[in-house]
This record gives sequence, C-alpha cells and structure tokens, in this order.
Amino acid sequence: MSSSAAAVGEESVAAPPEAGPVACCKGVNGLEKVVLREVRGSSAEVYLYGGHVTSWKDEHGEELLFVSNKAIFKSPKSIRGGIPICFPQFSNFGNLEPHGFARNRTWSVETDPPPFPVPISNRAYIDLILKPTEEDLKIWPHSFEFRLRVALGPGGDLMLTSRIRNTNADGKSFSFTFAYHTYFSISDISEVRVEGLETLDYLDNLQDRARFTEQGDTIVFESELDRIYLGAPSKNAIIDHEKKRTFVVRKGGLPDAVVWNPWDKKAKAMSDFGDDEYKRMVCVEAAAIEKQITLKPGEEWTGKLELSAVPSSYYSGQLDPDRVLQDSNVTEDSIN
Repeated sequence: MSSSAAAVGEESVAAPPEAGPVACCKGVNGLEKVVLREVRGSSAEVYLYGGHVTSWKDEHGEELLFVSNKAIFKSPKSIRGGIPICFPQFSNFGNLEPHGFARNRTWSVETDPPPFPVPISNRAYIDLILKPTEEDLKIWPHSFEFRLRVALGPGGDLMLTSRIRNTNADGKSFSFTFAYHTYFSISDISEVRVEGLETLDYLDNLQDRARFTEQGDTIVFESELDRIYLGAPSKNAIIDHEKKRTFVVRKGGLPDAVVWNPWDKKAKAMSDFGDDEYKRMVCVEAAAIEKQITLKPGEEWTGKLELSAVPSSYYSGQLDPDRVLQDSNVTEDSIN
C-alpha cells in the first residue's frame, strides 16, 4: 500500500449506516473527502481539494488509479496521481500556471445542482461546484460555475461529468482548454499498450509540439512519451498484459487524447514522484486542447469521462461497439 493510501486509511472515519453509498470524512492531512461505495463492492474517493478523484477500486478492492507515494496533499501543491482536472488551461497552453488552477482550489459540495439531462440510476455519486475567488479573477478575469459530478455505476464504472457555464455579467465570452489528467495503475509500463489512437495526427510535446502521424498499430512504451492525439475517437483502451486487464476510456465533448509517461530521468526530477514509479503508471487523458472551447455568457459546456476495467479477453475493438457516450456540446440557457 502506498504511504498516501495508508494515510487515507488511518485517518478515514467509518461511514455511519445511514450514509449508505456516500460518506464524507477526513483524508490525508485532515482534508475533506467523499467516499462513494457501490453495493457490489467498488468504491471511489474524491477530495474537495481539487475536486480530485484519488481512488477507484473494483469489487475486489484492487486500486485502479495510481497515486504517488510522494504525493503532497497540501495547498498549493496539486495531488500527484488520481484524476487531476486541468482547467481553464491544459499544460502551458496559455499564460496561467501549468494545467490551470482548478486542481488546487477547494471545491464545495452542491446539494441541489441544476438537473442533468440524464438522471443517474443509483445513489453512489457526489456533486461538486467551483466558482472563482477574487484571486482567481485577477489572473483569469472571467466569472464561471464549474459543476462536477463523480459517480459509480452499478458495474463499478467510474463516471465524471463536468459542466462549465459562463456567468460573466459584462457580456464577454471566454475560452479555455481542458483535460481529465487520469493516472492509471498498471503492472509495468513495458507490459502495457494503448489502442484506439492508430493513424491519428498528434502533437509531440517532446519536440516543441511538432505534428506527426501515428505509424504504429498500437502505442507501446520504451522511453518518455508525451503526445496530444487530435480528433481521437470516443473510445480507446489500455491493455495490461501482465494483469490481464483492459481499461476502457469513453469520452464525450472532448475531442483530443493525451498519452504520457515521464520515464526515468523526468521521474527523478519530480519532487512529488518516486524515482521508479513511472513503471507503475500511465496517463491517458480525455481532453480538449487543440481547439479551445469558447462560451458566450449563459452558455454551458459539458465534458464526460467514463472509465471501465474489464478482463483482457476483451479488447477495444470488441467492447460494446454500439455503446458510445453522446458527444457533448455547448448549450445556451438563460442565467438565473
């Protein structure tokens, strides 16, 4: 067990019987977190700091997300691992701090969010909301409401839905880039391949974002890799040979996909990441990067992510070919 996971276990408070599938308790360093439990045994943990999913376990209690042993659960540092939310900027695609500020702000639980187009069928979910502080408005002068729903499906699938609304009163539009920066837990990076991104164009972040076309039938890892795949399909897969497990990533409203592993040199250069931890993680991220999302006042954008873990006897081409998240778009409503 990682040190961060151990700390979570030590500081967690047992959920009272009436809490059912959702329980609020203390996590590492006393930070508030929400624990979601599905009746068959799967679970997820969400820290209010960052609106950050730090754990997703299957019905056998096996951890499916990677969080570094050296992760720092303390402001202003973001948590290394899990699912950081990159907003309103991915990486250094702009003038803000890399990956924006949403991942190191404290979110609030929203008890009565606006209705979702499709209500969820079970009760293992939490709704969070983030609004800009005065300090945020100084560095990014736009008023917004960012609603995040984290949910566990009956089969243990993890679903994240982001709804971002422009609430500017001055009539101004704003634009942003976005990513769910998901760290998957794997057996060994040499045993993993990513499918579903073949023949796509990508920007190589290791070569000044030069544009190339993927030539391989699948993506394998032999050195540092940091790429933004453009116009990615709504579904791709991470196949872990040693664990005989496949992660299926489905997305809506997010046209791009980022694949990243820091490898040895960069791992050693990161203070909140273990020297050899690159072997046990891979990031495959649903994102909107190449073309910024622009919202006029009153408009709302929705971006969806759904993660599944299945035996590798299935592979990406066979996994529910007709089951696709509806591609989300921008809708315009009046501001209350």
